[in-house]
Amino acid sequence: MKKTIEFLTVILLLTACTQKDDFDASGNFEADEVIVSAQQNGELISYTVQEGQNLKAGAQVGQLDVRSVELQKEQVEASIATLKEKTVDSDDQSELVRRQLAVQESQLAQQLRERTRTQNLVKADAATRKQLDDINAAIDQQKKQIEVTRQQLKLNTYTINTQNRSILSEKSPLEKNAAQIQEQINKGKIVNPVSGTVLVNYALQGEMQVMGKPLYKIADISTLDLKAYITGVQLSQIRLGQQVKIRIDQGEKQYRNYTGTITWISGKSEFSPKTIQTKDERANLVYAVKIRVKNDGYLKIGMYGEAIWSK
Repeated sequence: MKKTIEFLTVILLLTACTQKDDFDASGNFEADEVIVSAQQNGELISYTVQEGQNLKAGAQVGQLDVRSVELQKEQVEASIATLKEKTVDSDDQSELVRRQLAVQESQLAQQLRERTRTQNLVKADAATRKQLDDINAAIDQQKKQIEVTRQQLKLNTYTINTQNRSILSEKSPLEKNAAQIQEQINKGKIVNPVSGTVLVNYALQGEMQVMGKPLYKIADISTLDLKAYITGVQLSQIRLGQQVKIRIDQGEKQYRNYTGTITWISGKSEFSPKTIQTKDERANLVYAVKIRVKNDGYLKIGMYGEAIWSK
């Protein structure tokens, strides 16, 4: 009887060892989870996110109330518009001086013609030398007046342009302020950042939101990563890009099988997590690996899985 019990004990131990060594590594499935948060303060006036919903990247799924910010932008835009009204057209302001210059130039031309006529009369002794000298003095005076008028015209144009530049120098800061406000308005839109499935929803329409408050959690679960741990002895048996067999439990002593690809191998060892089984459970230091598996809908985040590559 004693021998029979010992025999049965040996059989059970061998069976346990066989079951333990039936896989090369084990771990849990995971995915890159993204928590989408509010980027602005305000009431959530529209929101369409539901748990289990598939969302595409770039899709707008909600809107925060940003009316107060929009009013700020309208005020800045009104200030920009008034700057144009404050500027002066240099052509309009200089028009009177231009007309004065034209009159002076016309008078000069008349005086030059009169001088020519007087010069001819002097030659014919029909006019005196003093008359010619008076005309030359008047011409010289007229030329000086024309030069002063031209300088005045240039000065007016320069002064007006300087004033306009001073006024318009306020435009650039106002435009930047408007752009910053527009950025705040844009952040009032809840835009989904990545394609995936909504895992958890934290918000409801009508709630007040503050910047940084989580709205929902999303992840792409079309493929999942089995994060498993291997011993240093097993490290030489695997490589990046290697295809391995993955299985999950499907009922008692039944498995659902998948094909996975090793996408990452840790370059540093770590102490074996208590919840993880390895082929050699006595190993204190293990290496983490990630095996990417295409999800057929049965794989779930956090689910236990086993990897086999030595058979």
